[in-house]
Amino acid sequence: TLGLFYFMQFLIATGEALDERVNVVKIVDATMPDIELEVIEEIDRPEPIEEIQQETPDVPDKQVSLDAGPALNIERGSVDLDSGLDIGTQQISATDGDYLPLVAIAPQYPTRAAQRGIQGWCLVSFTVDGQGNVIEDTIEVVDAEPANIFDRSSIRAAARFKFQPRVQSGQGVEVPGVQYLFRYQLEE
Repeated sequence: TLGLFYFMQFLIATGEALDERVNVVKIVDATMPDIELEVIEEIDRPEPIEEIQQETPDVPDKQVSLDAGPALNIERGSVDLDSGLDIGTQQISATDGDYLPLVAIAPQYPTRAAQRGIQGWCLVSFTVDGQGNVIEDTIEVVDAEPANIFDRSSIRAAARFKFQPRVQSGQGVEVPGVQYLFRYQLEE
């Protein structure tokens, strides 16, 4: 500890020779002047609404016991109808139903067509499989206006469609010949 005191004394003695000037820059305090606000229009507040308390009339308890009353003798009868309708071996399952579109992907507008201001439409046809997916090999352009401009983007979009499959006898079945019309219009 005695060595520490000597070292501190040495630092103090040699530190006087290092007289460096420190430049202090004072930053001006910027304050906002007090501004008096003018009220242009004063709106009258509505008067508070008084709460009206209505007395609820006493309603007598109307509990009805069905055990003590007269018995209702209702007899159920059956009616036999002969309609002459023969259903045969057809079955209808509670889950049978037609295909429904679930996901319809919007096509990407072709860049060259957008730059040239070309608008039009493209009609594609495809097959939906038993799981509700579009079979890519079956996608074909039926008609388009103008021809060959929107075909590729329409085929790519149709390949990503998802459907609830058509169900017959509890099994998903293919639906061929599904058609979809893509319209290509530029925003003004």
